[in-house]
Amino acid sequence: MIDLLRQRRSVRKFKQQPIEDEKLTQLSEALLRAPTSRNQQPCEFVLVDNPDTLIKLSAAKPHGASFFTSAPLAVVIAANPEISDVWIEDSAIAAIVVQLAAEELGLKSCWAQLRLRPHDELNRASDFVRQLVGLPVGMEVAMVIAIGYPAEETSAHPRDSLRDEKIHHNKFS
Repeated sequence: MIDLLRQRRSVRKFKQQPIEDEKLTQLSEALLRAPTSRNQQPCEFVLVDNPDTLIKLSAAKPHGASFFTSAPLAVVIAANPEISDVWIEDSAIAAIVVQLAAEELGLKSCWAQLRLRPHDELNRASDFVRQLVGLPVGMEVAMVIAIGYPAEETSAHPRDSLRDEKIHHNKFS
């Protein structure tokens, strides 16, 4: 696991290469195995590989979603706040689990934060995506993850770039 964390980097340019069915199955299983608070499982996942829908996803918010135009896959992570009061945390856990699973499968990914982001002057990004993928009213979309084969090389963060001063032992110092 530490090796996956050491090599993982966000990628915003993807090859136009479909993800194999076996890898899609493994990514789906990873999402379903993501831990949730009290095993309430408030999350639902929409795997998007339709090119037209991916282009529309790239317009979900004014900044930080354009990379969906080149991604062969997006994972919409949605949850029902009526099921769990910690749906945001559960959604974030599912997001990092699928990103690490993608990394292990030779894929790269990039996270697009939607919660609390505008789509335009009148609409929220999460509502735009909810409607785009047909989620029922009441479901919230916290984030969308782009996944694919990288079309750019990114090197891992070197060990000396990590901020060791952020680690505290027993007490904040």
